[in-house]
Amino acid sequence: MQIDIEQLCCIAKDAGTAIMDIYDGEHQIEFKEDKSPLTAADKASHDTIVAGLTRHFPGIPILSEEGADISYQQRREWPRFWLVDPLDGTKEFIKRNGEFTVNIALIEGNQSILGVVYVPAQDKFYYGSTALGAFTRTGDEAALPIQTRMPADDGFVVVMSRSHPSPELSDYLETIKVKDALSIGSSLKLCVVAEGCADLYPRLGPTMEWDTAAGHAVVVAAGGQVVQPTGEALIYNK
Repeated sequence: MQIDIEQLCCIAKDAGTAIMDIYDGEHQIEFKEDKSPLTAADKASHDTIVAGLTRHFPGIPILSEEGADISYQQRREWPRFWLVDPLDGTKEFIKRNGEFTVNIALIEGNQSILGVVYVPAQDKFYYGSTALGAFTRTGDEAALPIQTRMPADDGFVVVMSRSHPSPELSDYLETIKVKDALSIGSSLKLCVVAEGCADLYPRLGPTMEWDTAAGHAVVVAAGGQVVQPTGEALIYNK
């Protein structure tokens, strides 16, 4: 099945509209078993994305953070599937700082081969695949190609989590030459690297597959890499 990335962007934007309808009003916060926050916006975005993907790309299964009760015994047989984070950066959503995203990735052969990241508060897209390259687009403006950059001799521009600082990260930053450090929420950290505004995003704490998959595809399409601490490529559905 041919994947129309523009159709994916439309689905992500619909989900973003559902999020912003709630963002602009009052919203209640629940907490999952792991104490992470959950809002009505997470649920609304999930429902919108699942409906859109099911309608336009029937036959491709979906693994979403808000529907992640599918057993590994079942999904390990999937040759390809959608990996979705309906609202990445729920803490940023709650803080109302605008740094939250909608993430949709296509996983094939344990690799993230295509990704769409939508920033509802900015009406901005980052998207890409190894076949198409990587692009960003804001509102009705024309899409612009993006690419990663080589670090300058005077040090790395490092991007780090706004909501998940850690002693391990502080220790790691002592081992490299840091020119500047940017604190940003959600998968925007990967997108900033993809568009050449930062050199490195070190993530040393636990993370989930849906947190990285879409941004991962965009970084690779832009000429970068997303690797494990061992240097091996980050893989999915394992």
